Amino acid sequence: MPYVMASGVWGERWSNSTSDIARKYMEVAARKQSLVCLAADRNTMAGLFDLIEEVGPHIAALKTHVDLVDDWTSDSWSEFCKAAADADLLIFEDRKFADIGKISRSQMAGIYDIRSWADLVTSHLISGPDVVDGLQSGWGDVGRKGGVLLLAQMSSRGNLLSPEYTDEVVAKGREHPGVFGFIGNGSRPEELKQLRKKVGVEKMIWTPGVNLSVGDGEMGQRYGDPREAVLAGSDCIIVGSGIHRANNPAAAAKEYASSSWNALVERES
Repeated sequence: MPYVMASGVWGERWSNSTSDIARKYMEVAARKQSLVCLAADRNTMAGLFDLIEEVGPHIAALKTHVDLVDDWTSDSWSEFCKAAADADLLIFEDRKFADIGKISRSQMAGIYDIRSWADLVTSHLISGPDVVDGLQSGWGDVGRKGGVLLLAQMSSRGNLLSPEYTDEVVAKGREHPGVFGFIGNGSRPEELKQLRKKVGVEKMIWTPGVNLSVGDGEMGQRYGDPREAVLAGSDCIIVGSGIHRANNPAAAAKEYASSSWNALVERES
């Protein structure tokens, strides 16, 4: 594929960004020509390594749940992180932190030492903005920089994130330098458009709930079209079963990459 500079597609969002991790993501997305984050919900290390090998060239990030991995060891996880770096992938730990700042800082350490390898983490804001300070302090404790994605919306059926709560999360998150962006609802483009209006252009919006097969999934999950999600304001589509359950995961990942990237170019042109 032809080389594309991040500034060429992200435009003023690139030139005006003061976030190192946001610029890193925009660079990776431009190199890969993909806005795809793979939800790497595997419970073995071998399964995770297989995903990187199969679809690594077509995705920009991996979303992990480190506590799902049955055979996790510190050494094997270090090898996994190296493989992800070699594949030019950001690692996004979907931890959904929610405690006070002091506890969240400690949780970034602990047995999994998330602060040492995650580029991004998710967090609720139910306990207040100190949670973001705690997470950023965790990265600072090991001399790293990372970004927090606040859950502003969810795509699961019956979730309790009300419009009023979303507004509060956005208002506080927009002003916090440690906030990389927000998790939005990829299954409802109209809601996503409204979220983008509230967020503005400085912060990222990443969206689960997208699939080339639109409709309801397992256990309350709902899916929207990836192209429509990007046109509505998503900067990264989080895809799980649409890729790793496909007959040909690499071909599926390439299709999601093309759909998302073309939509970004259309949106930003």
